[in-house]
Amino acid sequence: MNINEIRDYLPHRYPFLLIDRVLEMEEGKRILALKNVTINEPFFPGHFPHHPVMPGVLIVEAMAQAAAVLSFKSMGVKPDESSVVYFAGIDKVRFKRPVVPGDQLIFEVEITQSKRNIYKYKGVARVDGQVATEAELMCALKTL
Repeated sequence: MNINEIRDYLPHRYPFLLIDRVLEMEEGKRILALKNVTINEPFFPGHFPHHPVMPGVLIVEAMAQAAAVLSFKSMGVKPDESSVVYFAGIDKVRFKRPVVPGDQLIFEVEITQSKRNIYKYKGVARVDGQVATEAELMCALKTL
């Protein structure tokens, strides 16, 4: 999926749309998505000016966005203005290496459990094959 297709499945927009492309997807199972990290990201001037590092919470958010695309696509639903995805839990988060401008983050997220509109996922973010971040996520898909 390219960025235009991703925008069909996520309510997020600049500067908070954090995935650029979907490389692979097995609906109902897993997704492989990427984010190109550039010095032009709006958070780098403040985090940190002398040594820019992508905030870990945004890496986890990008992982959750990949998970949301997987879930909506798997349900055969495109979200609208009344659709929102909330974090319900984040567990076992580990940050293994910093993510800096010029890195390409590859997110691999798999659905581990789904019941009604509650989904659990296991996610890993890698840079050059090295684990940067891993987490277990729980999200709730809601209609406003």
